[in-house]
Amino acid sequence: MLKVIFADITRFEGGDVMVTTANNRLAGREGVDGLVHDAGGPGLRTACDAIAAERRAKNLQPCPAGTAVTTGAFDLPAEKLIHVTGPDCRRPNQDEGRRDLLRQSYEAMFMELAKLKDEEKQTVVASPLSMDIFVYPHREGARLTMEILLTWLDAVEDAGVKHYLIVTREQNFITNLKTIYRESEDQLPGFDSTREYR
Repeated sequence: MLKVIFADITRFEGGDVMVTTANNRLAGREGVDGLVHDAGGPGLRTACDAIAAERRAKNLQPCPAGTAVTTGAFDLPAEKLIHVTGPDCRRPNQDEGRRDLLRQSYEAMFMELAKLKDEEKQTVVASPLSMDIFVYPHREGARLTMEILLTWLDAVEDAGVKHYLIVTREQNFITNLKTIYRESEDQLPGFDSTREYR
C-alpha cells in the first residue's frame, strides 16, 4: 500500500525503515537530510563519517548520485535508515540526465531494502527523492515517483514491504501529486487523504 502524508518525517512514528534524501558526501547539512541528521543524533553522524572514510580510502565518493547506503536510525523513530542520493538539479550535468538518475536512485533504494529481512521492512517511511533542495521539477517528479513506486509495489515478485509512506512537507510536490492523480485516477487506485494528517 502506498500513502502520501503531510508531516515531519523526523517525528513520524511507526516505520521500520526510514529513507532520507542524502548528498554525495553523506554530510547531512541541508534540507530534509539536515533535519534527519539533527534528529538522528551523534551516532548517525559517526556512522556516516565511517562510511565516507572507507569509501574515500578507495578513492570513491561516499554516496554518489544514483546510489544508496544503509545505517542504523539511532535516535530517529525507525530501526534502519537508508540514505539515497538522487539527482541534484541545481547541477547542469545531473539535471540533464535527471529522469535516468531518479530511476537509478530508486533502484538503489530497492536494492538496499532487498538486503533486509521481510520483518525488518514492513513499513517504509520515505522522503520523495530530489524534491527538496535538489529542486527536481515537481510536476515531472511527482508523476515519475508514482510510476516507479507503483510499478515496484505491484511487481510479481513480492518486495516484502506492506506499507510505503511518502512523508513530506513539500506542499508543491503534494499539489502536483494531486494533479497527477486527478489526471490518471482511472489508472491509479486509492484516494486523496492528505488532509487527514494536517
